[in-house]
Amino acid sequence: MSVVDLILPKLGESIMEATILKWHKAVGDTIQLDETLLDIATDKVDSEIPSIAAGTITEILFEVNSVVPIGTVIARIQTSGSNSPATNTPAPEPIQQKIIEPVASPSIIEEVPFIPATSNIEIQQENSNEARFFSPLVLNIAQNEGVGLNELQQIPGTGSQGRVSKKDILNYVAQKKAGLIQPIIASTPANAFVSTPSQSSNAAISNTFPPTDYGFSTSNVAGKLANPDEVIVTGNTEIIEMDRMRKLIAKHMVESVQTSPHVTSFVEADVTNMVVWREKVKQLFEKREGTKLTFTPIFMECIAKVLEQFPYINCSLQGDNIILKKDINIGMATALPSGNLIVPVIKGANQLSIVGLSKAVNNLANAARNNQLKPQDTQGGTFTVTNVGTFGSIMGTPIIPQPQVAILALGAIKKRPVVIETPSGDAILVRHMMYLSMSYDHRIVDGAMGSSFLSAVAKEFEKWDPNRQWFQYV
Repeated sequence: MSVVDLILPKLGESIMEATILKWHKAVGDTIQLDETLLDIATDKVDSEIPSIAAGTITEILFEVNSVVPIGTVIARIQTSGSNSPATNTPAPEPIQQKIIEPVASPSIIEEVPFIPATSNIEIQQENSNEARFFSPLVLNIAQNEGVGLNELQQIPGTGSQGRVSKKDILNYVAQKKAGLIQPIIASTPANAFVSTPSQSSNAAISNTFPPTDYGFSTSNVAGKLANPDEVIVTGNTEIIEMDRMRKLIAKHMVESVQTSPHVTSFVEADVTNMVVWREKVKQLFEKREGTKLTFTPIFMECIAKVLEQFPYINCSLQGDNIILKKDINIGMATALPSGNLIVPVIKGANQLSIVGLSKAVNNLANAARNNQLKPQDTQGGTFTVTNVGTFGSIMGTPIIPQPQVAILALGAIKKRPVVIETPSGDAILVRHMMYLSMSYDHRIVDGAMGSSFLSAVAKEFEKWDPNRQWFQYV
């Protein structure tokens, strides 16, 4: 018999901690090798952690909603010694320096309508130190049925630890509609106070997140009236605390601005050849390759090609050391339906054909729709592209996802009259034009390099062959 320590695995070079969402086993339960033991959440994606051994759970060291550093022992499993690794399994290398997790600016990539992975959301009852937890399913039902936050908090739960289950909320709604119960009505006083962001987000900016940082909280609605910095809320106002992912995004955005001196350059590109080519081949492309052809893989191919020529754009800074990345892994900044953000990464983008890039984008989208986006799908990015043109913006000044040194924003494609040089002289023609804007870290990338890279990308866009046969590049 031997005891195996289950260590919270390293989920990426910049992920320092994770939150325990659910234990699938309890002390005394038996578990098989690779069977799911617990669910965790990072600031990027929720994930399942399998057992590294077969045996009996002898110890669980952290409760649900605990924030645990990577490399920490979280449970112990007693085994017979035949189907498990040695008990002295080396722990992951100690983390010497905290690297800020890449989170991109608010934008959407049209091909990847990501859906966040399921996670529990905490709601803290007003005038109570006890926290209640509501699954996204329960919250969605409550929202669709017009059940308010305070009303939801009062519903008795029959689930684990008194949580409100789907059955509980549906029974409540049915009884409410039948007039068997009186709905719970709660309103915010007109003279209520709310803490300012500088106060209410202190916990979110700390290195570890206490349980009350995950979800909506009404405990600070009636805040400390004596504080002169608090905001007076009057009139028809709704107060909603940021959820866990939004707090993390806010934290990373602030840290990025405080870390990198941002400079943004702009350039205009004529993408008429791209538009004409895509319109001509997209139906045959989808029929032959079994995947849709959008503009994103076309853009990605050009960007990856130019990144090979500018290694200092595809790097990161750690202390006084510049880390040049040999792999070109392009992240796609994507807005979730919830309003939050995620950055799935296309690995080895410079080694993929237009077909491979298209399939990579679409596969990530399918994984996201089925809540199957894995931690590795959002890790390892070396450069990020964000499509600010999806909702009509012609340009933007995005914030760099740390520890990268640059992010490229793609504006909307617009038809405009443009002066074109021809052998017979200048002519005014209608062309498909778009603006490219890139924010870069001025500690590494000077204006000359940043502008040169951006101009090279625009030229690569413009020289796209409108007669290209994609199947020659498969």
